[in-house]
Formats: sequence, structure tokens, C-alpha cells
Amino acid sequence: MTSLSGRALRLTVYVGEDDTWHHKPLYSEIVHRAHAAGLAGASVFRGIEGFGASSRIHTSRLLSLSEDLPVAVVVVDAEERVRAFLPQLDELVDEGLVTLEECEVVRYVGRAQGPGTAEPKGKK
Repeated sequence: MTSLSGRALRLTVYVGEDDTWHHKPLYSEIVHRAHAAGLAGASVFRGIEGFGASSRIHTSRLLSLSEDLPVAVVVVDAEERVRAFLPQLDELVDEGLVTLEECEVVRYVGRAQGPGTAEPKGKK
């Protein structure tokens, strides 16, 4: 597991839910590449409504014909590791928004794995 604490960089990639890379969801390809690159972690968040550069509103409301909801892929890791990952996004993201923000990691602890490892606090 990657160790991470203190100053870090948060990478957020905003794309559409229907965006694909070689017939696979684009957000999934980004997560898998982040994992292969050894980044600390990645999460995908599905929006219920939003718009981007096209100014077309996408919504999950029942009567709306719009689909292709907004999706945000968030990665947090050390600055040099995140910046080293950016060229892969240049290859993948044709439409969307990519942002970087400085942040501070206060706690980054994974689940205990295998026998002989301590259980996380509060879990019994």
C-alpha cells in the first residue's frame, strides 16, 4: 500500500457517463490506469445534474430525455506522482475538464489484510 500524508495533489477529471475508451467506460479506464500507475487511490462520483463546455444540461430527473450524466474521477497522491500521470489523461480525455488542487492528507489507512494484521479502530 502506498504511504501518503501531508501535502498532496487532488486530480479531478470531469467527463460524461457515456464517454468511452475502446468500448469501455472512460471513467473506468482512468481508474484502472491510476491503479496500474501505483497511485494512492481513485474514486468515481456520479452527478445527478450538471453542464459543461457544451452548455447542455444533463440531469437524472425522471421526465428528462437527457442522459450521459456528469461523472467525476478523483485521485489524491503526492504531487510528483499525480503530475507523472497527466500524460495518460492527455491520451484519454478528448472532452471534459481536468483540474488540480493542492490538499492535505490527514489520514490514509486501508483495511487490514490477512492474518496477523491489526483491525482498524472502531471495527470489532
